[in-house]
Amino acid sequence: MVSLTINGQKVEVEPETTILQAAEKLGIFIPTFCYDPELTRVGACRMCVVEVEKARTLVASCCTPVAEGMVVHTDTERVYTARKANLSLLLANHPLDCLTCEKTGNCRLQDYCYIYGVSESEYSGARKNYPLDDSNPFFIRDMNKCILCGLCVRKCHEINGAGAVEFMKRGFDTKVTAAFDDPLENSSCVFCGMCVDACPVGALVPKQGIRQGRPWELTKVKTVCPYCGTGCGLELYVKDNKVVGVKGDASNPVNRGQTCVKGRFGYQFINHPDRLTTPLIKRNGRFEEASWDEALDLVASKFREVQEKYGPEALGGLSSARATNESNYLFQKLLRSLGTNSIDHCARL
Repeated sequence: MVSLTINGQKVEVEPETTILQAAEKLGIFIPTFCYDPELTRVGACRMCVVEVEKARTLVASCCTPVAEGMVVHTDTERVYTARKANLSLLLANHPLDCLTCEKTGNCRLQDYCYIYGVSESEYSGARKNYPLDDSNPFFIRDMNKCILCGLCVRKCHEINGAGAVEFMKRGFDTKVTAAFDDPLENSSCVFCGMCVDACPVGALVPKQGIRQGRPWELTKVKTVCPYCGTGCGLELYVKDNKVVGVKGDASNPVNRGQTCVKGRFGYQFINHPDRLTTPLIKRNGRFEEASWDEALDLVASKFREVQEKYGPEALGGLSSARATNESNYLFQKLLRSLGTNSIDHCARL
């Protein structure tokens, strides 16, 4: 174990632990933009800088490993000034449309500017003016709000493996985009939404959630994705008993917060007006609502009718990947108990 002191508090951690991780163990807050525990450490945003005694410069706590006897200060005047200057530089080229921005209340840039008292930039100069990219059906890309933290790039390369986006050009002209600056639909992007979830500002916003509610108005409900048998955990964002957003559940051991395009963006069926909410039985050529008991009795009688008239092998069953493994097991047991082995499944390729 390695012993060090942070803001006067002693702590012991494993070797190769970063200063940021050691501070988190003590409950000490350090702001970050580019840090994600799942991704490689790059120390690009410099928001997490801290002062280490005997070190010549401030160091990025997210990628600096601890050392025996290290003494760290996270709240000195020098650190405060550096973070404030960093925020001022970001605001120099950032649209200040917080009143209408979808990330208001869930934007780290906004939160840190509030903490450090930065309301406007003291710097002036050229500003980026990229056109809004809403060409894909799932989310809007506003590169004028991008702070180049690189979270989306690393998520795409290291977690998803699609490698659809990367940094293009250098210096002030640096931009996150697909190859040849093409639209995302012409790239290897699978629209999983991981980049949207990782973005700390309003550069990536889901289309379906626009003007559906502010973060503080939403209730978070944990559930399991209904699209396949993997069982990914989801967090539904609900307002007025209506699902207005979905995000992967980071605490779920199955997917650890990651989703596919269906789980992330395919939730419109939940509140769709055409969705069945009760069994329907056709009478005199028209469907009428019925109780579950009535519907199940009808199905059972039809099963018996077919068995008696044509034999059990005339029965067949189609199961679904959107049911649980347990439900599918019971389904095939039911069909076999009726005397048929004609069972298939929509996910059989």
